[in-house]
Amino acid sequence: MTMKTLLISAVFAAAFSIAAPAAADDCGQVSIAEMKWSSAGIAANFDKIILEKGYGCSVTIVAGDTLPTFASMNEKGTPDIASEYWINSVRALLDQAVKTGRVVQGAEILADGAVEGWFIPKFIADANPDIRSVEDALRHPELFPAEDDTSKGAIYNCPADWSCHISTTNLFRALAADKKGFELVETGTPERLDASIARAFENKVGWLGYYWAPTAILGKYDMTRLSFGVGHNKSEWDGCTAVAGCTRPQLNSYPVSRAFTLMTRSFATRSGPVTAYLKARKWDNATINQVLAWQDENRESNEDAAIHFLRNYENLWTKWVPADIAEKVKASL
Repeated sequence: MTMKTLLISAVFAAAFSIAAPAAADDCGQVSIAEMKWSSAGIAANFDKIILEKGYGCSVTIVAGDTLPTFASMNEKGTPDIASEYWINSVRALLDQAVKTGRVVQGAEILADGAVEGWFIPKFIADANPDIRSVEDALRHPELFPAEDDTSKGAIYNCPADWSCHISTTNLFRALAADKKGFELVETGTPERLDASIARAFENKVGWLGYYWAPTAILGKYDMTRLSFGVGHNKSEWDGCTAVAGCTRPQLNSYPVSRAFTLMTRSFATRSGPVTAYLKARKWDNATINQVLAWQDENRESNEDAAIHFLRNYENLWTKWVPADIAEKVKASL
């Protein structure tokens, strides 16, 4: 090999050694959809910080909602990422989009799934180990007194314009709960539903009703979800449980809603290290409930809640990224 060849090789090697890290650190312009509910808003801002401070991306947060965001990602290839996307409403369309390669599915960000059901305070469950199912609870109306008539038990419904209002009403009827000494309490608004739980804990009295996770309330108050004693029957759910005015509702369990991270094919293809992160990053409901509770109590933004997450759950999130990326993120906080 001539001296000229050696010199050219050395120049190329030096150039590559300088350019390669810069390319790895710069993933370019990225758009992330921020959905309207708090857990998804925190997820979007969490990912923004990781991508910007760890991977050198330039991130724009855009407003998102379930159906429009999926349609845009599937048909237009934008936004690049939906951090927390609840897939049940578009499952068939998503399966087709993944099959054809237009959309790439990342981690199941809510590792437990998004859960719905009827809950009681854990202090009631601990004091009454015989209560593990809804029907067990219905044997004890005295433990769940209605505020307006303590001679009756209360089951708290969710707001009237939510779909869970229909399912809770139908399940109350399927259980014949009125004949077991219970009344169905119409809370009217999310605030009144939350307030009924807060009062129960303040007064150390029983509470029974509909709630869901992840939420700030379940981060603040330790609740136990009761079993309905049967599995989820989708055909019964779609045909009756979730249908207003269904004449003969049957006992059923709420479905588990699944939430994944979605990416467009173009983004997933061009950003391998970030794609690997988005396929690894997930958290359980207990963790995000705690973060939501902190956000609610302190009236902080989604970005502030994401920073709180990074500062207080280091043992969790540092498992999702290489050590050098984690150090960059920690240094930015």
